[in-house]
Amino acid sequence: MHHLIAGSLIAAAVLFNSTANNHTYENTTAVVKKKGWVSLFDGKTTKGWHSYGKTTAGEAWKVTDGALYLDASKKDKADWQSKTGGDLVTDGEYENFHLKLDWKISKNGNSGIIFWVQDDPSKYKYVWNTGPEMQVLDNDGHPDGKINKHRAGNLYDLIAGKEGVVKAVGEWNTAEIISNKGKLDFILNGVTVVSTTYGDDNWRQMIAGSKFKSMPDFAKIFKGHIALQDHGGDVWFRNIMIKQL
Repeated sequence: MHHLIAGSLIAAAVLFNSTANNHTYENTTAVVKKKGWVSLFDGKTTKGWHSYGKTTAGEAWKVTDGALYLDASKKDKADWQSKTGGDLVTDGEYENFHLKLDWKISKNGNSGIIFWVQDDPSKYKYVWNTGPEMQVLDNDGHPDGKINKHRAGNLYDLIAGKEGVVKAVGEWNTAEIISNKGKLDFILNGVTVVSTTYGDDNWRQMIAGSKFKSMPDFAKIFKGHIALQDHGGDVWFRNIMIKQL
């Protein structure tokens, strides 16, 4: 069980060093601020986040042991999302940024980290109508694990990432997304798994060959909100930090 060291809600940014079976947390607020990092999650509440199309976070999004947790136990069999969750979206929007967070997926689970989201549910039904995704997945248990470009760490349906980096289901992974002036990098557990450019002809060709080709504004606006996906399975996120570049 992991606990954040007590501090103010605003000053709850933490970093961690880990060994095989032990995590040591250090309150590094001053250091983090000096380096330009800002915490997007205070470790105690859903402050700063809301479910897409709502003004507050859905009840299925909870905080437990210093992590944001989607409790997807209440879900209609016919629906791919939980009843009271929805994709969780930052109140703020970001352009040219370095995002870093930890994620842990449940057995057979599916989720994602979506960015450049245009927070306009009257125009876009889902966050992925505008925002590309870093896939979060149980590769061995979920059917998407058998699909090229749909595995953990992939730029979902656009680029298949480097393999052999994701940890076993139930273990924490550290993910980073760096979007900066036409360059996009995904880092998983310290390894660069995807590196590409965006906004150029190659980017447009990738979209044209993907499942997003019919969505006119998909991945074309390079500033927006960050979303944590509710795909109907339990998932955890912690140590969510961002640095604007």
